[in-house]
Amino acid sequence: MLSWSVIEFGGLMKGELQNARVAIRWATDYLLKATAHPNTIYVQVRDAKKDHSCWERPEDMDTPRSVFKIDANTPGSKFVTETVVALATASLVFRRTDPTYSKVLARKAIKVFQFVDKYMGSYSNALKPFVCPFYCSYSGCQLLWGATKLHKATKNPMYLNYIKLMARSLELQSLTTPLGGITSMLE
Repeated sequence: MLSWSVIEFGGLMKGELQNARVAIRWATDYLLKATAHPNTIYVQVRDAKKDHSCWERPEDMDTPRSVFKIDANTPGSKFVTETVVALATASLVFRRTDPTYSKVLARKAIKVFQFVDKYMGSYSNALKPFVCPFYCSYSGCQLLWGATKLHKATKNPMYLNYIKLMARSLELQSLTTPLGGITSMLE
């Protein structure tokens, strides 16, 4: 969301634009680390049920912390696609100010998209005992949103074709995302 804000309203941010970029880089550095292993994305550090029954600050908790990942055996399309969107959109933020970092983000977004396209499935189904009822997710057309952001970041027509084919296979008449319709996102 912050990357989108910089893209749309960066000219109005004046003295805060650099602070916004620093915050985006902090988040995308985390995502790069979470996706450092091929076909694996680390997504959660906690057992939701245990954590919600604990009434102390996370930094004071001294109990063992579970780490959960999405991989070929435990897919999570929605979560992984949001990672693709974050990386691809951030690559646009850094395109002029740090082209090398921008390319790193775009390449990682492409790899993560290839992974999620190959291993689709619901995060809350794959890790249900550890995430529901607090963080349930549902698979759907979020891959189209990820492909849209990759198309915008890379200008590769393959992603536009992917959007069209996937929309047809899902029999979608129109598609909107939290930030508007696919058509407006491709402009």
